[in-house]
Amino acid sequence: MALIKKPVTGMKDIMPEEMEIRDYAISVIKKTYAEFGFSSIETPCVENIANLTSKQGGDNEKLIFKILKRGEKLRIDTARSEEDLVDGGLRYDLTVPLVRYYSNHANELPMPFKALQMGNVWRADRPQKGRYRQFMQCDIDIIGEATNLAEIELILATTTTLGRLGFKGFQIRINDRRILAAMAAACGFPEDRFGEVFIILDKMDKIGMDGAAKELVESGFTQESTDAYIGLFKGLEEAEDQLSYLEEKLANVIAPQVIPDLRTVIESVDGVKEADFRIVFDPTIVRGMGYYTGTIFEIAMPELGISCGGGGRYDAMVGKFTGKDVPACGFSIGFERIILILMEQGFKIPGSPSKVAFLLEKNLPADRMKEAMQKAQQERAGGRQVLLARMAKNKKFQKQQLKDRGYEEFEEFYTNPLK
Repeated sequence: MALIKKPVTGMKDIMPEEMEIRDYAISVIKKTYAEFGFSSIETPCVENIANLTSKQGGDNEKLIFKILKRGEKLRIDTARSEEDLVDGGLRYDLTVPLVRYYSNHANELPMPFKALQMGNVWRADRPQKGRYRQFMQCDIDIIGEATNLAEIELILATTTTLGRLGFKGFQIRINDRRILAAMAAACGFPEDRFGEVFIILDKMDKIGMDGAAKELVESGFTQESTDAYIGLFKGLEEAEDQLSYLEEKLANVIAPQVIPDLRTVIESVDGVKEADFRIVFDPTIVRGMGYYTGTIFEIAMPELGISCGGGGRYDAMVGKFTGKDVPACGFSIGFERIILILMEQGFKIPGSPSKVAFLLEKNLPADRMKEAMQKAQQERAGGRQVLLARMAKNKKFQKQQLKDRGYEEFEEFYTNPLK
């Protein structure tokens, strides 16, 4: 029986043309983030299953690739529960591993700690265009900075990076979990059911206000609370200054500095941004992860109808490892999506060296082979990319394949140099 050629469902092979763009994007990302003071780190792809199932990852905890115990520890015949069989899992994001990493090395790291982490993560999700079961994530995080300086730096670093990759006209949509909670509290929703309210709110852009109102009532919430909630959003639509409107409406249920701090983030980013984008307050952004405690944000590309990244503040997560809360905030670029967009737009890497292919006749004698090698070295020293390959029988087809890979010039070497 022949072995299976195709990759496992939800995984993909990456062709050379895409790999060139991926490598270029990674180099831009790392260089830009380094300019903002972020240090590269790496964590293992396997994490303790208890860390991955700690009720912080939202629905992603249902998508974990779990790993069986090994050797004598694996006793299938006597196992009574999953805990008897599983002790690890492939990471579903980079935040949980980062927090474990920080908790383990806090005494060796600066405060605040600005981390850059790029690596594959795994989710047993339903594959679709731009969504795989193995995919690259690109995260920057600041641990130990309690003020909104963290949010400002993260947004500026991320948007500068996207701008340098050629993206324009995108949006950073920003909100705060404390605003979400205050709006729900002001309308009389029970605190222990805020999560249900947010799930419905998260669909408002698809189902509209009327659809959200219908779902709230069908979920058992009172008509009075539902009407008050929808009324808040209608008031926001009409408000000239949405943050001032909420500041007035939520004065009795929100900490006084939350909205002014958010305003400072928006105005600071707007005042010094390098890239071509807008930062906008969006009261419907929820973010699915259970660990967010404050500011949350997403990268939206309205003309494409997609988001390609997001993040927020998660001040209570380190404390689950150490017993002491440490402020933390992070931003993740949807790496696979931006690569997909670049590929579909026919992105060309700026400043790429010109490519030349030397095609060598079969059985080329030593002196001609040496001549080809020396010339190739000279071209490479001059900054060109040189491919040496044996001449195929169908030379026309061979050249077309090389042209498709970006080779612009060809030089042929025969046994007889006059040929």
